[in-house]
Order: sequence, then structure tokens, then C-alpha cells
Amino acid sequence: MLRILKCSLILVKKWLIMQNIELPKGMNPETLEHLMNPKNYGKLENPSGVGVAVDEKTGEYVIFYTLLDGDAIKSAKFATNGCQDTVVVGSMFTEMIIDHDTEYANDAIKKMNKKLGGATPQQQICSDMVLSSFVASMMNYENLQNGKVEEMHVLKMKESCETEGETGE
Repeated sequence: MLRILKCSLILVKKWLIMQNIELPKGMNPETLEHLMNPKNYGKLENPSGVGVAVDEKTGEYVIFYTLLDGDAIKSAKFATNGCQDTVVVGSMFTEMIIDHDTEYANDAIKKMNKKLGGATPQQQICSDMVLSSFVASMMNYENLQNGKVEEMHVLKMKESCETEGETGE
């Protein structure tokens, strides 16, 4: 899988060079690949945990689905009505955590934040929505394991991704 991704990134980069197209500032071939071909987007059937992070001011949300086998993340998917930054982060993050354990996934949150170190404040909030929805899915899983009945766990974002001039409508 990693070999296929590397080949795909090389092809994207070569195509851009052949077309004499420069990547936008701050965008690398990996980001472009996830933007053009998002991975793990959609609903996961029979998930172990479902989490939602919502920006009440704009109405944007991310739903994160996880399928666990013990501590191993066997599958992860996400859905959003958010911007392309949200889609890219969701795609990248799910690829990072699938086939790893939950401890690795928690470390991946830190790695993702480092990877996005040059992000604008709005992009960081979009990223935080994805990562918070994953945390909410883990909370949902834990609640279900402890006998609590809940369809999904919802976290409300403290910061809004609304930009100046937007009304959120």
C-alpha cells in the first residue's frame, strides 16, 4: 500500500512538472493526492464507535467511524460537510491510523498537528474538527463498552472555522 502511494505521488509530481504547473504555496504532492483522491470517505457499516465534531456557528461537522478489534483499528472512515482542508486531513489521518492500535492513533494526532504546523488558523480548526471527531468515536466506543446506550458521541468545537465575511448560513 505504501509503495502504491509513493508511486502515485511521484506520478502526480511528474504530471505537474509536465503541465508546467506549480503547486500552491504550502501544498505538497501528498496533500494534492488526498485532495484529488480522498481516501476512506463515507459511512462505515457496523462501526465500533461513531464520533461527531460540530462547529455550531457554521454548521460544519465531521463524522468519524472506527472499527476496532480490541485495541487495533481495523477500519476508519469519515464524512463531512466541511471544506477541502477538512477532507484532506480526514483522508490523511485515516490512512495514518488504519491497521494500527489506538495508542499509535493518539500519537498520530500529535504527528498530524506537527505536519500541519504551517497551517492557517482556519485550516488548523478544520484539522481539529477531524481529530476531535476521532476522539469522540473513541469515547463512543468506550461508553458502549461500559453499557451506556448512545448512537454517537458529539463534541462541540470551541473555535469556529468561520472566516470574516461569512455568516454561516
